[in-house]
Amino acid sequence: MKKLVGYFLQGLLFIVPIAVTLLVLYKVFVFVDGLLPLKIPGLGVLIIVLLITITGVLGSTIIAGPVVAYFERWINKAPLVKIIYTAVKDLMSGFFGTKKSFDQPVLVKLNKDATIQKLGFITNADLSELGLDSSMVSVYLPHSYAWSGNQCIVPKEFVTPVDVSPAVVMKYIVSGGVSSIKSSVQPE
Repeated sequence: MKKLVGYFLQGLLFIVPIAVTLLVLYKVFVFVDGLLPLKIPGLGVLIIVLLITITGVLGSTIIAGPVVAYFERWINKAPLVKIIYTAVKDLMSGFFGTKKSFDQPVLVKLNKDATIQKLGFITNADLSELGLDSSMVSVYLPHSYAWSGNQCIVPKEFVTPVDVSPAVVMKYIVSGGVSSIKSSVQPE
């Protein structure tokens, strides 16, 4: 009986991650596809992907510059909207833009005598805009099993660089430390 239960649990370990991944992908596909009222399955997703790509092409050209500048001037006049817009824009730029903010994985001590440390990412090494000297850095500490985290300002000496790819470190943190780092590192 014990062996049968063991096989059942092993089966769950194989099936649940695949099933949850497929379910999430399906739900996202259905949601995105439902944004446009079209009867052909997948056509809504295709049109939205094309529109986003075309917007990216146009946004990368000189033609879109004045339009974006005008839109951002309008946004800057609305305080609450400005906060939301700039925060989302900076976050997206941190992941996908030319100024990547999550590319320096580090191990962080949260106080001088800390024996517990956290993995995170240096998001800003120059805090002079905040009136802080060069001995401090801004570090983002993602939460496990969530798309949130904490931002901390710590002394540079509390930060130790980690020689692992940022994507692997993020996967490790988000998985709560159960994701294998070795299996995520690609052989060179």
